[in-house]
Amino acid sequence: MAKKKYYVVWEGRKTGVFKSWEACKESVHGYKGAKYKSFRSMKLAKKAYSEDYNDYKGKTFFKSELTPEQLSAIGNPDLDTISVDAACSGNPGVMEYKGVDTKTKKLIFKQGPFEDASNNIGEFLAIVHALALMKKHGDDRPVYTDSRIAMGWVSYEAARSNIERTAKNKKVFEFVERAENWLKENKYNNPILKWETRAWGEIPADFGRKKSA
Repeated sequence: MAKKKYYVVWEGRKTGVFKSWEACKESVHGYKGAKYKSFRSMKLAKKAYSEDYNDYKGKTFFKSELTPEQLSAIGNPDLDTISVDAACSGNPGVMEYKGVDTKTKKLIFKQGPFEDASNNIGEFLAIVHALALMKKHGDDRPVYTDSRIAMGWVSYEAARSNIERTAKNKKVFEFVERAENWLKENKYNNPILKWETRAWGEIPADFGRKKSA
C-alpha cells in the first residue's frame, strides 16, 4: 500500500499544503511557473511551505523505516548510473517518462505525454530508451528503475500490457513496438538494476506524483 503524501504548492492557482495529488494537480496543471513538491509528512510539508521553494527544489527528504541491518545489507546506490521513471494519471491515462543522471539529476531525455497508456508501459519505454541511447554513445553504465514489472518486460523483450489499443494511443504503441524490436535486434552491456525505494527514497527520475498502475 502506497504511503500517504502531502503536497506543497508555493506558486499555482492556489497555494498551500494539499493532502492529495488530485487537489495539488488542480492548482498546478497547466500553470506556467508552478512550484510544488511532495513530502512524506504533514509536519515537513508545513515547514517547507513556510520556507523558500529553492531550499527544497531538487532535494530528497526521506527517512528509511528499515533497520540498520537491512540498510547495510542493501548498501548504497551506484551514482555513476542513469535512473528512469514514468508517471501516469489514471490507468489508462496520460503518461510520460524520463531519464536522468542519478548523481546530478540532470535530465537526459523525456517523452510524452501519451494518451491512454499506463505507468508500466512508461517504465518499460524509459528503460529501453536509456539502453538504446547509451549504446549509441558507447555508454555501459547501469540503468536504475523502480519497476520490477518493467524489468521483466525488458527480459521478455515484450511489453505484456493489457491496455487496449485505440486510435488515441496509437502513438505510444508505435513506441512500444519499436522498443520491442530494438530489444530483439540488439545486445547491450548495461545492467538493469532495481532502485531500492524503501532504503534510498524515491528514484532520482521520479516525477513527484507517481501513482500505481
